[in-house]
This record gives sequence, C-alpha cells and structure tokens, in this order.
Amino acid sequence: LIISNSKMSSTVEAKSAGGRGKAQGSKKSVSRSQKAGLQFPVGRIARYLKKGRYAQRLGSGSPIYLSAVLEYLAAEVLELAGNAARDNKKNRIIPRHIQLAVRNDEELSKLLGSVTIANGGVLPNIHSNLLPKKNGKGKVESASQSQEF
Repeated sequence: LIISNSKMSSTVEAKSAGGRGKAQGSKKSVSRSQKAGLQFPVGRIARYLKKGRYAQRLGSGSPIYLSAVLEYLAAEVLELAGNAARDNKKNRIIPRHIQLAVRNDEELSKLLGSVTIANGGVLPNIHSNLLPKKNGKGKVESASQSQEF
C-alpha cells in the first residue's frame, strides 16, 4: 500500500496541465502595447471602443492605430509645451504653456480651435493702432498746436 501511494504521487507530478491554465515553463505575457512599441494602452482603448458601441464589430488593428495617433498627438503637444516652458525659464509645464504651444502651432490650433484650455489665458497681442507713435516731432507739434487758436 505504501509503495503504490508513492508511485501515484510521482505520476501525478509528471502529468501535464491538460489544458488547465498555462504550463509551468511558459513565457511571460506581452501586452499589445509592447508588441506595437507604444506607450499608450492598446487594450484599454480597445475596451473603450467596444463599450462606446461605435460599430457592431471592431477590427484588431483599429485600437492599435488609434493608440498610435493619440500617442503622437500627446507627444507633439508635450514637446511644444515643454519648449514654451523652457522659453519662460520654467521646469514644469502649466496650462499656460500648453495654450501657448497649441495656439502658436497652425495645425494644432486648427485641430483644437473650439477647445478652451482652463487657466490657459490668451496669446499676447496688442493691435498696432493702440501702440504709441514713435515720432519725436509729433509730440512737440501737438503741444504747439494746442496753444494756437
């Protein structure tokens, strides 16, 4: 009896998983974001596309493509905002820097034309008619004209 139990335990250890779960020596799972070489989450975007019910069916490449597009746009905005922050001698990007970056770029300004960025402010712009005139003679003449009637 004791001998047969030891044989049974040795045969149970040698058995394969038999389709239950992953085998012990299997590779580590690789996400779709890693396969595509992206930082944005492909799986999460796929879930959002499914939950949004934008279409009855969803292709396998569409969340990857959308992730790549969103990652590119985010990188572009962050790069320009980082340049704006550096121009203002700051180490941290604030909404003002994002606003300056977006509004100074023609294509991003067109894309985000109807978007309001909270605490972004406006582009610095003074109309030329509002600026004081640079003629030195203009001030003297105007003073003499006001005395003559």
